[in-house]
Amino acid sequence: MPSDGRIQERTSGALAAAVRLVSGLTLISRFAGLARDIVTARLFGDELLASAFRAAYALPNLFRRLFGEGALSAAFLPEYTQLRRDQPDLANQLASLTVRLLTLVTGCLLLVVEAALLLVMLFAPQDPGRSLSIQLMMLMLPMMPMVCITAILGGMLQAHGRFGPPAAAPIILNLFQILAGGAFYLGWTGDATRTAYLVGGAAVLASAVQVVWSWWALRGLVRWTRAGEAARAHGRRVFSRFVPAVLGLGTLQLNTMADMLIAMWPVWVGATMFGRAVTLDERSNAILSYTQALYQFPLGVFGIAVATAVFPLLSRASNDSAAFADVLRRGLRLSFFIGLPAAAGLVLVRHDLIYCIYSGGRTGFTAEGVERAAAVLLGFAPGVWVYSLNHVLTRAYYAKHNTRTPMRVAISMVGLNLGLNLTLIWPLREAGLAWSTAVSATVQFVVLLALSHKWLGVKPIDRATRSAMARILLGAAVMSGAVYAVMWLWPDPAGWSHRALRLASCVGAGAAAYTLAAVVLKLPELRWLFHRAPARGTDTAAGMSFE
Repeated sequence: MPSDGRIQERTSGALAAAVRLVSGLTLISRFAGLARDIVTARLFGDELLASAFRAAYALPNLFRRLFGEGALSAAFLPEYTQLRRDQPDLANQLASLTVRLLTLVTGCLLLVVEAALLLVMLFAPQDPGRSLSIQLMMLMLPMMPMVCITAILGGMLQAHGRFGPPAAAPIILNLFQILAGGAFYLGWTGDATRTAYLVGGAAVLASAVQVVWSWWALRGLVRWTRAGEAARAHGRRVFSRFVPAVLGLGTLQLNTMADMLIAMWPVWVGATMFGRAVTLDERSNAILSYTQALYQFPLGVFGIAVATAVFPLLSRASNDSAAFADVLRRGLRLSFFIGLPAAAGLVLVRHDLIYCIYSGGRTGFTAEGVERAAAVLLGFAPGVWVYSLNHVLTRAYYAKHNTRTPMRVAISMVGLNLGLNLTLIWPLREAGLAWSTAVSATVQFVVLLALSHKWLGVKPIDRATRSAMARILLGAAVMSGAVYAVMWLWPDPAGWSHRALRLASCVGAGAAAYTLAAVVLKLPELRWLFHRAPARGTDTAAGMSFE
């Protein structure tokens, strides 16, 4: 029997190796996504075309996050992981059944939504902006079933310890869109609207390629077969957890979709809401959506990576309280260690970041758009750390097969977010939507944490975790001071190149200061990120290994 120290070391190594792999590939993917956003932002600017394109792109991605990598994976993965360990044949049947049902349901949903959009096009009063938006949505909606299938296949790969292929799959999507957008700069098409349709079509084609990529990566790991009654019983159990998981894990996505619906109100509905003139305009969704991509960059690279890596480990340790608590606390501490300085940094460099990425030339965001986007990022950024912790904590509930508690909390948070949205848009415009998201996410974390001792049987934040978080807070303060010093010494740079240099200097100074502070404060989270993975087949007390 290995000692507790050896168990923790192996658990830490498995978690760190998975986080490094997922983060590394996701970083490449996010840089490709950032390049895609730079291309499209400079093509479409912050005007109506950009708002319509981003809304069309958001819809299939909402389903991906909910049905694929979000709720369905959360309901499916614990069941599949356990069956793979105990009854591999039954696990194959469950995997086959899940993919078939997901294809059927999302395919039918695609037909229904496409028909509804067509009816709106035919019978609603004609409006050029609304027509453009609906046509782009109809073009890009076929992505929805394919990205959902890719995401659930990615969940299966993660259950087999194959974190690389699913983390790399989004790179395909981003590269296809970058190449399509490049057609405008190469002179193959001189019209921005026509280019928007070309980029949308490229996204649909890339989604099909992603399915083939993920399917190929699963060869030899899953045997596709017919499902017997036992597998169907497990499938019904997965489905019973899926509906609560849609709300529990998808709170941030549902809130994001609510934000988009409100931001698109002037385009889809009109200039008044509840009898009052709205403070939003046709540019609001472009500004909101492109700014969301900036705060979601560190969240996707590190926050989601930690949650992705920790979920299979939590599922395997669900029957071992000590191992479960250790994995959960390490996941929370790693998320806080990465998320807090990211939040502080985004707040401090928000103007330079937005200007350098989305503006600074003849195309892209206008000066007004940069200021409005900076106000939006100021609302989103303080919540980066809490978005990350919510992903880990919610998955801990799911690993314990408890989907109802996060669901009940999430329903309340969606309501809170909507209420804050409809209150704050009047004084703050689209920035009010960002502040609503951050506030509701923080309240969600506090509530889930308060309920965790009862429903998880462990205290996620013990004395050692509180002490570590206090030292992380101090390290983030040191980093913020270094970034602020650079900005104070280099005030008001003129031109794109000087602002880019100041931004790079801020990032370099902040990273160096935080690393130094982590060493001086003896923060173990920095060391955890570089722990070696245990050897293949090595068992821990919870049966955790990294394959």
